[in-house]
Amino acid sequence: MSPENGPAIVAEGLGKSYQLSHRIDRYSTLRDALTAAATAPWRRFRRLSGTDASMEEFWAVKDVSFEVPQGEVVGIIGRNGAGKSTLLKMLSRIVEPTEGSATLRGRVASLLEVGTGFHPELSGRENIFLNGSILGMKKREITARFEEIVAFAEIEKFLDTPVKKYSSGMYVRLAFAVAAHLDPEILIVDEVLAVGDAEFQKRCLGKMKQISEGGGRTVLFVSHNMSAVRALCSRGILLKNGRIQLQDTADAAVDAYMLPERVDHAGAVRYKPPAGARIWMEDAVVLVDGEPAATVPMGSKMSLRIRFAAATPTRHPRVGWVLQSATGERLLNSNNRYQDSPAFDEPAAAGEIVCDLGVVPLMPGRYVISLWLGDTAIDHHIELETLFFEVTARDLWGLGQLPPPASFLWWPTSYRFSGVVSRA
Repeated sequence: MSPENGPAIVAEGLGKSYQLSHRIDRYSTLRDALTAAATAPWRRFRRLSGTDASMEEFWAVKDVSFEVPQGEVVGIIGRNGAGKSTLLKMLSRIVEPTEGSATLRGRVASLLEVGTGFHPELSGRENIFLNGSILGMKKREITARFEEIVAFAEIEKFLDTPVKKYSSGMYVRLAFAVAAHLDPEILIVDEVLAVGDAEFQKRCLGKMKQISEGGGRTVLFVSHNMSAVRALCSRGILLKNGRIQLQDTADAAVDAYMLPERVDHAGAVRYKPPAGARIWMEDAVVLVDGEPAATVPMGSKMSLRIRFAAATPTRHPRVGWVLQSATGERLLNSNNRYQDSPAFDEPAAAGEIVCDLGVVPLMPGRYVISLWLGDTAIDHHIELETLFFEVTARDLWGLGQLPPPASFLWWPTSYRFSGVVSRA
């Protein structure tokens, strides 16, 4: 594909709406069923005419327009529920837009959800050829890249095992290897890479950089890893409430995402259970002196409270957190997986975990916390860059002055003289 053919991706006024039902379902009797059948045409008419009070129209994406030139890597970022995944599904032809249009010039490979495009009953080997065929490749082209795909995915021992028996990590390794190595002209990647371990994520980012710079291929990349967006993308699109809030350089988009005008959610951030999770977070909040807070005065004692629930009682729930600066640098982290925690021995179907951080030596500025929750085997629920808070300046030592902003952290150091000689 040559540049004369125009942009690789053109989105014009894309929008997707859903009908949300507010009707409370209950157990029905035979009489209810007969009544429902008799009134079905009338209810359908009211729904189509917009007069059904039990239904609400919700726009997941609204009036989204942008162009992506061939060979550009664009990051699409935004909070949970901003419309990122819906937008990618429309571009991938998985979801039909309610309004607008999208034009993609070239062969498209999408990696949106773990297992997307795989037949669970087929082996890894068979799925590689199946995916290549879907992309329009001939058998000899797939065979030429087969060994490289298997080596990248690191599934040699399980190549002839049905993929329904793969772990989520194996699934995503194979899915990314297929999508990246079968020469798509456009690669669309959602946050699915978060399933893999750190080393795998690093290899994936390196591969995406290689295929965009070396192969001139176009990449759309959705991620909550702002450092990866800065490093990989030349441009960023920030979504908010289904609309484009900003189109600019990757750095400018990340800054707008990480540096909100004000930190305003002092209450708990609530979460939806991830599909198939055995244990998940219901909400999380920053506490200062035991109270929910969006601002933390310097030198205050700080805690995190995570309320959780489990599909079945779980022993040893594991929670981890990473505290980052507003520009994405990871400053502090902890995980009770590596600490003695006998209170977690008993099976729990629900509860709350409080992480006492003590006095966190942060300088004034905005910060964000990422959270992980799982069991002894894997992380079931991940919320990246989810809790924002602001540290405010304070005269810690009563000297009538504030500490200079020379670093991210101040440290409660004590000073003393030793071996002092006084001249007469």
